[in-house]
Amino acid sequence: MLNYLMKRIFELIPTLFGITLISFFIIHLAPGKPTDIFTELNPKITPEAREKLEKYYGLDKSIIEQYGIWLKRIARLDFGESFSSDRRPVMEKIWDKKKPLLERRLFVTFMINLLSLAIILIIAIPVGITSATRRNSLYDKITTVSVFFGFAMPSFWLALLLMILFGVYLHWLPISQLKSINYDSLTAFGKIWDIARHLILPIFVSAFTGLAAESRFMRSSMLEVIRQDYVTVARAKGLPDKLVIYRHALRNALLPIITLMGLSVGGLIGGSVIFENIFGIPGMGQLFYMSVMTRDYPMVMCILTIGALLTLIGNLLADIGYMLADPRIRTG
Repeated sequence: MLNYLMKRIFELIPTLFGITLISFFIIHLAPGKPTDIFTELNPKITPEAREKLEKYYGLDKSIIEQYGIWLKRIARLDFGESFSSDRRPVMEKIWDKKKPLLERRLFVTFMINLLSLAIILIIAIPVGITSATRRNSLYDKITTVSVFFGFAMPSFWLALLLMILFGVYLHWLPISQLKSINYDSLTAFGKIWDIARHLILPIFVSAFTGLAAESRFMRSSMLEVIRQDYVTVARAKGLPDKLVIYRHALRNALLPIITLMGLSVGGLIGGSVIFENIFGIPGMGQLFYMSVMTRDYPMVMCILTIGALLTLIGNLLADIGYMLADPRIRTG
């Protein structure tokens, strides 16, 4: 088991290197340059000023040289300076120590997505199990219709509907930002409750589609497992149905869910782009969108690297979950 884990960990390094290499070259294939933001809107700028600006940002070098310089910085955990007007270090913009922990971009995105993942696991697994054990019942038909409804509904459209209903008409929940205008005057509990109210809609939108998918996969997996011979034998021995389902069948039925949850870790940032921009939440998804629009190469590469690393970590966690759920892998 330990040898298998060490092998998987060492495999992460060349995989991460390949991802960053491909991402770096694809980004530079996009038309235009980051300096266009400063030069296109200024008709008085001279060609010499353009060249100086490109030289300052290192864009006068070849793509291979730029990647080599970037790779050397990454070895020191230095992602360089942002190409935006403030020219702050990339990691400083992502993890701003001047702000409280609850307002830092990386923490905000992780908090929203981890809470949505927890909601998905808590609801989707029992719903999928119950649908499988009560196949073709009224409950199964209702959940099936609800699941397909969740699959078909675009997340941005659902977000707009919820904003209109709960924010505009009912005035129950805020529809934008992470905190209210009077946040600083609130008590400690009031601040926590204010942030919680702002996160209800984004977390629900983030979890809704995943909830539909995970419950459907859980149902399909459980249906396949309960048809196995060992489940039939366990029932023939007179074991209670709950014991057969939750002790014997559940472990094997969880294997596809473990894979999906491991892969979803890598989507923590990419999946946040839509709802963070809709709700105006200052997280990694919003920062990534703004960086792409302004061709901020260092920031885009930093966020892509973090996303790639999260994907690889998610795959590793899925392998560990496989070993915990299936003893055959553990002893293999």
